[in-house]
Amino acid sequence: MTSSPFRSPFLQDAEARGYIFQGTDLAGLDAAFESGIVGGYIGFDATADSLHVGSMIQIMMLRLLQRHGHRPVALLGGGTTRIGDPSFRDEARQLLDAAGIERNRAGIRANLAAMLRFGDGPSDAIMPDNAEWLDRLGYIDLLREVGVHFSVSRMLGFDSVRQRLEREQGLTFLEFNYSILQSYDFRELWRRHGVTLQMGGSDQWGNIVSGVDLVRRTDQKQVFGLTTPLLTTASGAKMGKTAAGAVWLSAARLAPFDYWQFWRNTEDADVGRFLKLFTDLPVEECDRLGALPGASINEAKKRLATEATAICHGRDAADQALQAATGLFESAGGAASRDALPSRPLDAAILSAGLPAYRLFAEMGLVSSNGEARRLIRGGGLRVNDTPVSSEDRMVSEADLRDGAIKLSVGRKQHLLVRPA
Repeated sequence: MTSSPFRSPFLQDAEARGYIFQGTDLAGLDAAFESGIVGGYIGFDATADSLHVGSMIQIMMLRLLQRHGHRPVALLGGGTTRIGDPSFRDEARQLLDAAGIERNRAGIRANLAAMLRFGDGPSDAIMPDNAEWLDRLGYIDLLREVGVHFSVSRMLGFDSVRQRLEREQGLTFLEFNYSILQSYDFRELWRRHGVTLQMGGSDQWGNIVSGVDLVRRTDQKQVFGLTTPLLTTASGAKMGKTAAGAVWLSAARLAPFDYWQFWRNTEDADVGRFLKLFTDLPVEECDRLGALPGASINEAKKRLATEATAICHGRDAADQALQAATGLFESAGGAASRDALPSRPLDAAILSAGLPAYRLFAEMGLVSSNGEARRLIRGGGLRVNDTPVSSEDRMVSEADLRDGAIKLSVGRKQHLLVRPA
């Protein structure tokens, strides 16, 4: 970090870890960080009852802000969820009712409370909800006071809007208002909580710049925007997507062992980068681990998986996942760690009748399709109760139950207990 162009420890650290993509006035922001406590916010719309790993880079930015003595603000989008952010989406988001939004807000609060320190201190996190002010807005008043500061031609130039307009789906007028409301959020957070920084992914750049501009025009106050890069793996895949779907942060949606295993499966070339982005380890230690040669990189992957899981689910859950994995992958049979494996229910009537192994693996989300399961069976890659599935016609039934569950394995790294329900 000695060669950093920044003077403030937060920006030095953020740059060294790879968090910075672009900013509205990085020199001015650097000076603001040096002059006192900065309140920085990131918004999370309540589109599901859990965040997923795609939000982790933003959460880690809030954690970094707090570690350097500044104030993280996690804005829940109870109001904007009713519209939906069109940024780089293929189609309009399904609108939720009030009960669905409230259920999702509660789940997201639980996610964030596990990873940020909340309280009343100067660097303690707060979690406002934009429904507090957006639900009270009068449409005509909004148009007169805020809408006058927005240029339609400029909004049409945003990449996120332009790309949607080029698709057959188009862009609804409802969604087109999202940028105005997000800008209004920034001004409200400035006025209510003294927030002077909005952070987000690079796809939020247009919305963030609009908010910075609105506060300047209406309040004559300089505020700042900072974006992180959109993340892909070394092979070009979108970060956080698996054959089984999204990698959820809630233990109710994804077991801590599965979460640990997601990080353990990181590509070799990504280990050092992901250690910097998704753990609190010092940058120097991340560089050392990421440079381990040959098979030693697997030790770095375990460290990545354990540290990332500790942040999301707590140190005890992370250590249990590591112990379970060690027993499964490195000891004879791994029987001692069987109970630590994630489990999923299967209708007892279906299990009684029996079903082909390839279908069971697909339905449990361990593979993406029946075809992939058949291919893995032919290659000897699937096991039931640690015994390779030797035939595509192999049936799995209640006769395969061992201590009330059937253990399914894909290779040496993916394991699941199926229990009758």
